[in-house]
Amino acid sequence: MIKSELIHRIANANPHLYHRDVERIVKVVFDEIVEALSRGDRVELRGFGAFTVKHRASRQGRNPRTGKTVSVEEKFVPFFKTGKELRERLNGGKENH
Repeated sequence: MIKSELIHRIANANPHLYHRDVERIVKVVFDEIVEALSRGDRVELRGFGAFTVKHRASRQGRNPRTGKTVSVEEKFVPFFKTGKELRERLNGGKENH
């Protein structure tokens, strides 16, 4: 599903809301998640999952095409961990251990 499909589904499920308002709500929610992650905050949506930012230290990598050693700079990457309810729904109500 892409963002426009999400907006369309929410608008169809809530006919009392204008499509432009649904679009703005979705944009604001996504923007707030991005802003929180950029500050280093954790974003938890109960039952769905949690977004965090992980630090990847600089390292020596290898160019797969040439085999030459290259320096890879440090970076921060978003990480998503699913919530228990989402995992259970994906696994048909059974949690595998």
